[in-house]
Amino acid sequence: VQLQASGGGLVQAGGSLSLSCAASGRPFSSYTMAWFRQAPGKEREFVAALVWGGTSTTYSDSAKGRFIIYKDNDKNTGYLQMNSLKPDDTAVYFCAASSGVYYGTKSDAFVFWGQGTLVTVSS
Repeated sequence: VQLQASGGGLVQAGGSLSLSCAASGRPFSSYTMAWFRQAPGKEREFVAALVWGGTSTTYSDSAKGRFIIYKDNDKNTGYLQMNSLKPDDTAVYFCAASSGVYYGTKSDAFVFWGQGTLVTVSS
């Protein structure tokens, strides 16, 4: 599976951005897709995940209520809609996919990774 993340950019605090994660090679149908992020000088952290074949979603506390993870089956693409962005959301965002259905948040469980897209939120 190859993942291509896109949609990052510069936005003012309070604004919105939508990230995309396009999968090629194999369909997402039996995977969990997730978004992680890594801010400068910090460890990679979980943001949100979606079980592709179902409706289960998981969010970090920081993402809950502001971010929405969703999918487009026809395009084999996942998305992360980010609203009410804060400067603390500034990071490189990575999409990832597990090799099977996974309901957790540990990055080690995700074996396929996109290249990352930079999100910068100015104050």
